[in-house]
Amino acid sequence: MSKRVAILISGGGSNMLALVDSMTGDHPARPCLVMSNDPGAAGLKRAADLGIPVAAVDHRPFKGDRPAFEAALMEPLRAAAPDILCLAGFMRVLTAGFVSQWQGRMLNIHPSLLPKYKGLQTHARALAAGDAEHGCSVHEVTAALDDGPILGQARLAIDPQDNAESLAARVLKLEHRLYPMVLRRFADGDRRPVLLDETSASGGLANSVQSQ
Repeated sequence: MSKRVAILISGGGSNMLALVDSMTGDHPARPCLVMSNDPGAAGLKRAADLGIPVAAVDHRPFKGDRPAFEAALMEPLRAAAPDILCLAGFMRVLTAGFVSQWQGRMLNIHPSLLPKYKGLQTHARALAAGDAEHGCSVHEVTAALDDGPILGQARLAIDPQDNAESLAARVLKLEHRLYPMVLRRFADGDRRPVLLDETSASGGLANSVQSQ
């Protein structure tokens, strides 16, 4: 039986679409819900147009009461009964109480080579540090921000002409490739990290699966 996957978004949902597009054929999972903290998120319409159930829990009326917001968030999640919860550009910090309910079943994608640059403004911070490489990471979610076991990383070489916007666009393309690869393996019960490397001079994308 296919695993059920719920995806949480806050905006346009490009990573959500990459995940949904991958869950076809012999993929071990299928999307069961796309939910947002913003009822106006463009990704909700995109998901609905694909026939995926959608829900929204606006965080603003809760005025910083995260436990109350998360309690409301749990209602559509319980109804959808997902096996896996994927954060895909979900821009709310979750409490330890919420995370504990999904321990070992929740994934997140973050635009840096963790443990570097947890939090926001990751592309600008990588440039300011003079880094030669940058990228993205998929990890299991724990109570600590942008922490937890790393299940995949994709890296690229920073171009001398890059600014924060161009670097973000380049990394996003890697996110769209990495996240579906990790989800497929995770849904199959395999937690070995997927490693993608686009730092070679040829620009080719090599990939490997790290052995246990």
